[in-house]
Amino acid sequence: MATHVEQPTTPGTWPSIGYESRPWVRTGDEIGSRRALLQARGDYQAAIPAFIASAPVELAATTLALADDASQELTRFDAEAGMIAAHFASILLRSESASSSEVENLTSSAKQVALAEIGESKSGNAGLVIANVRALNAAIALSDRLDVDSILAMQDALLRDTAPEFVGRWRDQQVWIGGGSKSPHTARFVPPHQDRVPALITDMVAFARRTDVPVLAQAAITHAQFETIHPFPDGNGRTGRALLQGTLRHGRLTRNVTVPVSAGLLQDTDTYFHALTEYRAGRPDVIVTIVAEAAFAAVTNGRVLVSDIQAAAKRWDSQIVARSDSSVHVVKKYLLRQPVVNTKTTADELGISEVAAQGAIDRLVDAEVLTKISTGRRNRIWEAPEMLAALDAFGARARRRRG
Repeated sequence: MATHVEQPTTPGTWPSIGYESRPWVRTGDEIGSRRALLQARGDYQAAIPAFIASAPVELAATTLALADDASQELTRFDAEAGMIAAHFASILLRSESASSSEVENLTSSAKQVALAEIGESKSGNAGLVIANVRALNAAIALSDRLDVDSILAMQDALLRDTAPEFVGRWRDQQVWIGGGSKSPHTARFVPPHQDRVPALITDMVAFARRTDVPVLAQAAITHAQFETIHPFPDGNGRTGRALLQGTLRHGRLTRNVTVPVSAGLLQDTDTYFHALTEYRAGRPDVIVTIVAEAAFAAVTNGRVLVSDIQAAAKRWDSQIVARSDSSVHVVKKYLLRQPVVNTKTTADELGISEVAAQGAIDRLVDAEVLTKISTGRRNRIWEAPEMLAALDAFGARARRRRG
């Protein structure tokens, strides 16, 4: 029987997590030193996150002011990118996916990700980034309802190809962060026991649907609560950041594009993970501050990316002379969101014949917009170097630590 050590909610403060003792049953197959095996015996301490659906959100005035300023920047950038061209929605969503994956040390170049989009990459990480794109799309598509099923759908989109045994349900086992794989006894953090997960997620969703909390603060706290619950055996980090985007869209802070907030978090992951620890100690101002600062960084980085893409598109326009109804213009716009192409995928995506697609690609090669990157006459692939350079530069800026 577990011993409950619940933490009361003090009016005017955010509730910190409590802890409870849970028995640990060894499999008997563990291999390790005598010391390590001795440490993996007896009860362990699992977190008991507080219910937050009706908790008062009282943040410092400076935190609220920062979050308000960041919210205005997010809304302004969302409107700017949404008005310029539809392809920015796709390219920014992919940039957010790549950055969110990189927070989990899943790195891949823009070229490999674009190859994965057309089924031509051999990079496992690139495939995971594309799966993350699906999770983000699910988060955006389901943001109007933002319920328990939508969170399950986000994780399903993320892991259905690589770990289908984990999707469609909450975890049925104890998980932990750090401390090795033998047991949770020496872990850095032990999320709640699996028996508590369903009720905690239902409570978190109720908090995310409140209308009396500033949206950016609500999104940051919802994200931190999700990461504290850690409801899945795998994919919690990326699903949690997809949920962050879904909450921003649910609160109408963004409407047109996925602002790459994870690119801002990527600039200082140590501080990001420290903010989650502070949240669990009852100090939510830190995670709200980190997300607000990440929003500023995301907007700054995103604006440079948009400018680079616009500059490339302008140069392409000056290099290509064709009738206004020519397929070359359609393919040229397609390159702004898909910078690596082959004939079949281009034809299928744009609803044109393969003959027309190939003719347009040949024109773009002649204009030095596209470069062939495969050999032989079959399975030919072309890339738009300027677009890939812009995307890789975006990633490099995201990885550049502040200081």
